[in-house]
Amino acid sequence: MDVLAHSLWGGLLFGKKSERQWRWTFLLGAAPDVIAFGPFSISQLGGTPWTGFPRYVYQTYDVTHSLVVWTAITGIVWLFTKQFPWTFCAWGLHILCDIPWHEISFFSTPYLWPLKTPLVNGVHLAQLWLMIPNYVALSIAYARRRHKPVIQVPAWRAM
Repeated sequence: MDVLAHSLWGGLLFGKKSERQWRWTFLLGAAPDVIAFGPFSISQLGGTPWTGFPRYVYQTYDVTHSLVVWTAITGIVWLFTKQFPWTFCAWGLHILCDIPWHEISFFSTPYLWPLKTPLVNGVHLAQLWLMIPNYVALSIAYARRRHKPVIQVPAWRAM
């Protein structure tokens, strides 16, 4: 799944309480890829064409795409704030979506890293016949969401 779609799904599913919460879930939905690929992508701007990713990109990808790491960080935040950080679920959703949508040959998702992970040879989502339905579903979901208030007022208070 591409970075924008990850962000939009995360925002849609876990950023419902406020505009601020939506922004955080949007960012956290993109975070695993932005953290893994961002520094390298920036370093390549205006540079010579590259032939492959350096080792640190793969290592960072392993960390940011691990449900073990996500659980540990989410648990620590939960412990300190005394509230479950629902916005972090956008990051977890990113990982779960990548498992079936990444081929083993190109950044398979090490969802149990640092533990041994049985890799899944998924379907590469960056194909028009898959991307178009994904974005159509996102468009429909956001259009439906737009017609509902962000904060639901209990019926007894609306009177």
